[in-house]
Amino acid sequence: MLSKRTKYGIKALTFIARQEEDAPVQTSTVSACENISHKFLESILLTLRKAGFLGSKKGKGGGYYLLKDASDIRMIDVIRVLEGPIAMLPCVSLNFYEKCADCPDENTCSIHKLMLEVRDNTLKVLRNKFLSDLV
Repeated sequence: MLSKRTKYGIKALTFIARQEEDAPVQTSTVSACENISHKFLESILLTLRKAGFLGSKKGKGGGYYLLKDASDIRMIDVIRVLEGPIAMLPCVSLNFYEKCADCPDENTCSIHKLMLEVRDNTLKVLRNKFLSDLV
């Protein structure tokens, strides 16, 4: 399940990408239009800025803007920045692997096999979806 942080981050990026001009969008505008807590949204946008998805401009006419074209922003990258691992279990994670303490053998574990399939299909979808697909 996606956290609210990730859901709101995707909603905010989509809102910013939908703007016809490349002018910065104020946090208060995104917050009001997408019904997201202003303070929570600020934290999310800061994370996305630090990850290189957004730029920001201070002062009058300031706000956030995309640093890359929406067609160059993969959803898998956004979700990894906001959510962390894609895999539902650490034993099938590509980037955050950990052996399950209660599993004697991953090769015979039916849950492991199922979660590998879920992970692979999820990765396939997210690698092929871009922010522009949501706009």
